[in-house]
Amino acid sequence: MNKIVDSHCHLNFPQFKGKLDEIINRALDKGVSRMLTISTKLNEINELESISKLYSEVYNSVGVHPHECKNYKNLSLNDLTKHTKNSKCIGIGESGLDFYYENSPKELQTKLFRIHIEAARETNLPLIVHTRSADSQTIQILSDEMKRGSFSGLIHCFSTSKELANRAIDLGFYISLSGIITFNKSNDLRNIVKDLPLDKLLVETDAPYLAPEPFRGKCNEPSYVFHTAKILAEIKNVNLDIIAKETTDNFNRLFNL
Repeated sequence: MNKIVDSHCHLNFPQFKGKLDEIINRALDKGVSRMLTISTKLNEINELESISKLYSEVYNSVGVHPHECKNYKNLSLNDLTKHTKNSKCIGIGESGLDFYYENSPKELQTKLFRIHIEAARETNLPLIVHTRSADSQTIQILSDEMKRGSFSGLIHCFSTSKELANRAIDLGFYISLSGIITFNKSNDLRNIVKDLPLDKLLVETDAPYLAPEPFRGKCNEPSYVFHTAKILAEIKNVNLDIIAKETTDNFNRLFNL
């Protein structure tokens, strides 16, 4: 079996406290070769850096989740880029727009999203995009910013429209798929994924959230990423080995590893 990558998880979250050794070892035993633990706010960066330093297979990002924007009204470009000096920091985000909950004002989310894009452009690190109930606005911002200077990135936990996926891919972005594609109610999503190019797809857990079937409702963890990959293999009508290799190659190419 080829190795696989969990391109998006949150290993510093309380659900994993005191259990990281067993969580990481279980992932490695299942063939997960790399894990990217994602930043949602800047006051957790030291913890993320400590985790990525302790485990050679773990990398981290730096960024502010749209829910947290209200606590970072004065965020500067340097606030982000100064943390990228650490060699284990390989991405900017997660950042973007969440107009479903709107825990932070829309204008502030947009402002910080653009700052993250500038950080991605300046550091040449991929942008990790969270978007919910804001597809058109997200694409508009990405398109506008791309005209000002290119940058790379991905749409994390993709679960919405074919238009979002296609427009993002047209911009050179990748699409990351979570356990949502395994849910019984996700036929429409699986039909969209079926037509997406395999060389633009990644898999993730978003652990501790969104555990795939048959673990739905339980605490998610990186070792479960294979269940998402298995369903992706069925959608694409290819061997699981191919999915593991392709998504790993895609991750390594995007994150320059």
